[in-house]
Amino acid sequence: MSTALRWTSTDLTVLPDDGKRYEIIDGDLYMSRQPHWHHQQACMRIAAALDAWSRQTGAGETNVAPGVIFADDDDVAPDVVWISQARRTTALGPEGHLHAAPELVVEVLSPGGANERRDREAKLKLYSRRGVLEYWIVDWRTQQIEVYRREQLALRLVATFYATDTLTSPLLPGFGCQVAALF
Repeated sequence: MSTALRWTSTDLTVLPDDGKRYEIIDGDLYMSRQPHWHHQQACMRIAAALDAWSRQTGAGETNVAPGVIFADDDDVAPDVVWISQARRTTALGPEGHLHAAPELVVEVLSPGGANERRDREAKLKLYSRRGVLEYWIVDWRTQQIEVYRREQLALRLVATFYATDTLTSPLLPGFGCQVAALF
């Protein structure tokens, strides 16, 4: 009989407010240090591009590092999200956290094997399981963006955009941004 510890959202409330980011994926606790300057710069620029498109179209909203609480044992803070107006009305709880999947989640890779595995494996599985329609994994070091889209019931890699490419998405009609401008 296994007595493995499963972390919950309640456990997060007793962790120190030490500037580290704590997340729970499938009951496992993940901790990361304050992000690198270039990591945060990429987050800011991606959010700005998405926000400008959202304001122009009125289609949805962009936010940086929002709390997304899918369940008591799946509590994460993606780097950037975009959510449609329609989905936000039911997903946003009174405490200011999302309780359903945004359409788009963006994770900017932090250096280190454990950090990359979390974004490429654990979070990919989580976002796939929870109904995210598109997932961007951004690597500021190589200036590329991997785009995963929901195909059948899972997120699958459909494209990799490089610095010379223009990032577009059928999820965001009319959105376009030079990848190099994000770094």
